[in-house]
Amino acid sequence: MALAPSLQVFRHRAYLHYWSMRVSIAAARQMEAITIGYQVYDLARRPAETGGLGWSIEEAAFLLGLVGLTQFVPVLLLSLLGGQAADRLNRKMILIIANVIRLLLSFALLASVFLPAGSALPIIFCVAALLGCVNAFTPAAANSLFPQLVPRQELPNAIAWNSLGFQTAVIIGPAAGGLIYGFFSAATVYCVAIVLVTFAILAISTAKTPAHKKLANARGWSMVFEGLGYIRRNKIVLGAISLDLVVVFFGGAKALLPVFARDILHVGQEGLGLLAASPAIGAATVAFILASRPLSQRVGPWMMWAVGIYGVATLVFGLSPFFWLSMLALIVTGAADEISVYVRASLIQLATPDEMKGRVTSVSFIFVSASNELGEFESGVAARLLGPVGAVVFGGCMAIVTALAWTRLFPELAGADRFQDVEEQDIKPAREQA
Repeated sequence: MALAPSLQVFRHRAYLHYWSMRVSIAAARQMEAITIGYQVYDLARRPAETGGLGWSIEEAAFLLGLVGLTQFVPVLLLSLLGGQAADRLNRKMILIIANVIRLLLSFALLASVFLPAGSALPIIFCVAALLGCVNAFTPAAANSLFPQLVPRQELPNAIAWNSLGFQTAVIIGPAAGGLIYGFFSAATVYCVAIVLVTFAILAISTAKTPAHKKLANARGWSMVFEGLGYIRRNKIVLGAISLDLVVVFFGGAKALLPVFARDILHVGQEGLGLLAASPAIGAATVAFILASRPLSQRVGPWMMWAVGIYGVATLVFGLSPFFWLSMLALIVTGAADEISVYVRASLIQLATPDEMKGRVTSVSFIFVSASNELGEFESGVAARLLGPVGAVVFGGCMAIVTALAWTRLFPELAGADRFQDVEEQDIKPAREQA
């Protein structure tokens, strides 16, 4: 078996363009996210006489949580419409328009750098809300488009490459963002992000994608309910989506990394970039392995064990007083999460017919966004009540409990064996119920 991942999937040039767009956007998002987090936290902690708010650690951590909540609300309200749009409209055009809007928002973030807290924070929160609107439409379009660009039998390999590219961007993005912020300025970070988003727009604009096929009998909101009914009936899809929601909602520590970097581990912006990149180091390593040696059997048990290990590593991070141990724990969380993500994404794509992919992805992204953005709000609230360390320890315990509970609640998911045995479920019952 080859030691390096196969590059065969990139012979499909449209997929290569798609993959280039995905990696560029991921890198830009990560750079901006790490910069926004430190910028907001620093403005909140900075004394009022120097243009800040002069808040306590707990109050500033809560403000970080509000950034996540601001991004989540538009996702909650609009993602079902985004899924319907991905099934009805041209998916490539949705991605082009969304990325142009993202480019304009990056310019707004650049402007916020030169303003005091009283003016900069409202701009950042407005950008966060608008990014939430963009994120309500892009995942469904992106995840519904790429399966059309490669043969079905190559989907697991394409998913592995998607993840490897994304995780590589997540390694480079936060580390580069933190270092550029520390050695230069936040404005420089946002300028680099602008260049990356511009490249992404060019990449997807020049991709020769298949012509969009209009759905017959598309019926507005009934399509949304049809998608919800399909997910409710498909226990593998439902279990995979809800597993991510619960684990990352409680177990994610990403929103609190600025707190740990500034006031617990005392490593500043540069250390924050390394902490933020650590999970991606583990994830990229596992993604590289999976791209060359895909899981062939017992994929369900692999996923459940990975979730449990994720919880244990989160506990270690929360309790660690050492920077190197904190980095190591985060690397393990990323490696474990990558196994879980790889299995979940493959099962969902293989079990869902193409004409339902947009709506299923939109519901999936609501859960993913709830686990990430709303999870950041939960982290901020927990940090306000339990302190930053207590909040992370609580999250690690919840991840372990969830792995045990989902093994009982979704035996079809926990016992899944081979990807090739997964078949698309008929959508007719969902239509009859709709």
